[in-house]
Amino acid sequence: MTGTGWDIIVVGAGSAGAALAARSAERGRRVLLLEAGPDYRSAAMHEAWRSPNPVRALLDPTAVEGLLWPGVDASRTDKQAQAPYWRGRGVGGSSSINGQIAIRPPVEDFDDWAAAGCAGWSAADVLPYFAKLEDDEEFGDEPYHGRGGPTPIFRTPRERWGAVDSALADAALAAGHPWAPDVNAPGAAGVSPYPINSRGGRRVTVNDGYLEPARSLPGLTVRGDALVDQVVFAGDRAVGVRVIQDGTAVTEYADEIVLSAGVIHSPAILLRSGIGPAGDLRRLGITVRRDLPVGLGMQDHALIVVTLPLTEEAAVATADDRHTNVCVRHTSGPDGLPHDMMFVSLNQNVLAMESADTRFPMGGFGVWLNQSFSRGVLTLTSTDPQAQPEVRERMLSDARDLRRLREGVRTLAGLALSPEAASIVAGSVEAGNGRLFAVLDDDAELDDHLLATAMDAQHGTSTCRMGAPGDAATVVDPACRVLGVEGLRVVDASIFPSVPRANTNLTAIMAGELMADRLQGASSL
Repeated sequence: MTGTGWDIIVVGAGSAGAALAARSAERGRRVLLLEAGPDYRSAAMHEAWRSPNPVRALLDPTAVEGLLWPGVDASRTDKQAQAPYWRGRGVGGSSSINGQIAIRPPVEDFDDWAAAGCAGWSAADVLPYFAKLEDDEEFGDEPYHGRGGPTPIFRTPRERWGAVDSALADAALAAGHPWAPDVNAPGAAGVSPYPINSRGGRRVTVNDGYLEPARSLPGLTVRGDALVDQVVFAGDRAVGVRVIQDGTAVTEYADEIVLSAGVIHSPAILLRSGIGPAGDLRRLGITVRRDLPVGLGMQDHALIVVTLPLTEEAAVATADDRHTNVCVRHTSGPDGLPHDMMFVSLNQNVLAMESADTRFPMGGFGVWLNQSFSRGVLTLTSTDPQAQPEVRERMLSDARDLRRLREGVRTLAGLALSPEAASIVAGSVEAGNGRLFAVLDDDAELDDHLLATAMDAQHGTSTCRMGAPGDAATVVDPACRVLGVEGLRVVDASIFPSVPRANTNLTAIMAGELMADRLQGASSL
């Protein structure tokens, strides 16, 4: 420490920030962890969020209050209006509100990252940190897994699956997809039970796994309701952050500033600090410190659901029964990248329902683009730190994505009409998805339908992309340092060069673990 206040200020107590802050404090560093939302102890978490089914909490206003960012919207495609984009707020971040899915990306993702200039992020580099973060009940003794880590990994036994889980698994197996008991095993593809971050049927967040055990450490200070406006500089060096707390602006100083505020708010802080596309900054009257592509390159997984009107026997029994237990990871075709598509089961479908007949409960089969080419844009609307940026995901704007999702939806429709699905369906699948089936055989009309109805999987990444320093798309180098300034890094899903071919939570935690180690030896970076 050089007398500037703290060794490290970490902005954001979500999946990456909590892991990085806790591990850094364990190593004896003085860490200030600033969180825009509430700080609370694990025992005080609203009980609805502990449920295996996040729908329980999302439909409970008392649970949602405070833990979802208000006013964060996004347009999914160029043909859609703005709509809410769920982001976690408070200690635990989005690990407190997500679907609890604990899937690792396939090794190809990280080899692609390394080949694109992200030295130190190959599959071999990141595997030890995936193992370190986990406590895998079933496969923890495998050399590529771990036991005793902060994140429990649980898979629902088949006898406890929902009817839609079983129908998707049986239909996919009948269609030739192999059985893969551990989707996190290197090279795994096919039908798999979802691994989830749950122990004893209860959600375990990074607040539970990382921050709670670290609270007694003398080096860790967690401060909630602390909204970071911008980074403070001395010349070309970041020396602190301007924080709004209780209506008052204060500056906290540190040797190292790490933004872990997520795919929406890490770029927003950089932009307010004068780091971003020069033209956009000047239009808001912000002095340009560095002209970098902050906010450009956003990605998510485009998702389409085929609704299944379920028989009473097939319906989920209680609000706490798991909403999904099965996925099918596969490759789209001869010209597809490995593992670029995902089918998912939905024992409850609150996402899409076209049928006016509500006598029967609804489930669904979903398909998403597990690997994307399309890129979106995030821009500031105001210099006010309370104002949310404008987010245009621009999913399916790349023709390669539209073509693959088109074919994926047709395959999904076939699974929904299969004998395996028929055993759980009451009524007509075609009638319940009338608009989709009306255009299913016409490429142009189906494309229009997909652009009008595609959802995202809430897996946003890549608004502060990591890459080689000479690459025009790069915001941070492979050491997560913001180009052109000293003492400032970004460590969260916003730095991913592309959206991984998996849910993003586990990879964000891994990044926090990995960078805690590397920051300990930062003088050599």
